[in-house]
Amino acid sequence: MTGTIEHKPVHDGHHSVGELVGQATEQLSRLVRQEVALAKEELAEKGRRAGRGGGLLGAAGAVAYAGFLALAGTAAAALSLALPVWASALIVAAVLFVIAGVLAVTGRKQLRRATPPTPEEAIGSVRADVEEIRGRAHR
Repeated sequence: MTGTIEHKPVHDGHHSVGELVGQATEQLSRLVRQEVALAKEELAEKGRRAGRGGGLLGAAGAVAYAGFLALAGTAAAALSLALPVWASALIVAAVLFVIAGVLAVTGRKQLRRATPPTPEEAIGSVRADVEEIRGRAHR
């Protein structure tokens, strides 16, 4: 069997409307698949980073909590030199509850202002693609 090369018909460099629509559909489909894949990868990477960061923050919080308890005990012991032990413990507990309240209010405000995670690179890329398509459609 001899090797034959298939030639597509050439129309003086012009393509039919059907060919152009087919190419555009294929390219648009490929572009959408690539953008979705980019968004998935970007969100997965952000998720991995958030997991690692959350784990490290959790560990830091646990160690800081132990240190804070030791500091509170030290403060109560120091105050007990001038006040009865029960009074010094009550003062330290009150201060800790005030600090907890301030942290809770601040944290709640931050959570309200937080935006949902979005694949920013993919969104920017899609916007650029849409602008490019619009620009070519008007030509």
